[in-house]
Amino acid sequence: MSKSLTHQDGEGRIRMVGVGGKSVTSRRALAGAHIAMSADAFKAIRDGQGPKGNALHTAELAGIMAAKRTADLIPLCHPLPLTSVKVSIEPDSDGNGFDIRAEVICDGKTGVEMEALTAASIAALTLYDMTKALDKSMTVSAIQLLEKSGGRSGDYKRALPDT
Repeated sequence: MSKSLTHQDGEGRIRMVGVGGKSVTSRRALAGAHIAMSADAFKAIRDGQGPKGNALHTAELAGIMAAKRTADLIPLCHPLPLTSVKVSIEPDSDGNGFDIRAEVICDGKTGVEMEALTAASIAALTLYDMTKALDKSMTVSAIQLLEKSGGRSGDYKRALPDT
């Protein structure tokens, strides 16, 4: 199955996809990430006692800011008029890390998947930065699109893994 590359012209030159003719529709994306760490680092973050202050609140704010700057960070992303960005960070079920969720919404001509993924990624990296003095072996993983809605390609929901 051959599918044409959308960000290259017929001669292989990179280009930003034109979205001028597309209709404005409501777009939503939910992305996730996970950060695993030592028990000491987990407790410090959970209790708001990290070496650089409250890492959870700072990471949530960093994720929101990152979503707003995605077009500056990822080549060929369109700047979008975001109407909502929410980042939440909760302890995971094992008690050895945190699950991060980033939801981004806009009314636009292209999707917000990259904004949600950027928000989740930067929130995780901010947790790492704010707690690395306690645990340099922390692991950021599972950066993934969980859901999206709107647009020509329709809705998507990641299947839950079999347990």
